[in-house]
Amino acid sequence: MEVRVAGSPAEVDAALELRHRVFCGEQGVSPAADQDGRDPEALHVVAVEDGLVLGTCRLVFDGTTAKLGRMVVEREQRGRGIGAAILREAEVQSYAAGAARIALHAQMPAHELYVRAGYVDRGSLFYEEGIPHVAMDKRLDA
Repeated sequence: MEVRVAGSPAEVDAALELRHRVFCGEQGVSPAADQDGRDPEALHVVAVEDGLVLGTCRLVFDGTTAKLGRMVVEREQRGRGIGAAILREAEVQSYAAGAARIALHAQMPAHELYVRAGYVDRGSLFYEEGIPHVAMDKRLDA
């Protein structure tokens, strides 16, 4: 498996399709909430194996903060460490782009993944699209 920035428009399209299957199909998120218009400006990180995108997240930069969002892993591939690998690559890419920190909204079922990667809760539980989340962030160091 290779985790890297999407290398073509086709890989970005595959990442968007995966997001749609997970967020809209599995979790009942509205397509409008997933497709917020920020994808063209985002950096898309993908986990690819045998030509298939198995996981993805996107990074949107705001000054020295990288906003990590839309992280998903194909249902049948969960538990293989793909999410952790995507987080590591997102941190590498964010640091290389000049970010000093990464901020995200973690779905509570995935909260421990982020805690293990060194992210810290910033605030109280809240709901997005009916799903419990918590804001988290992590400082990026050399």
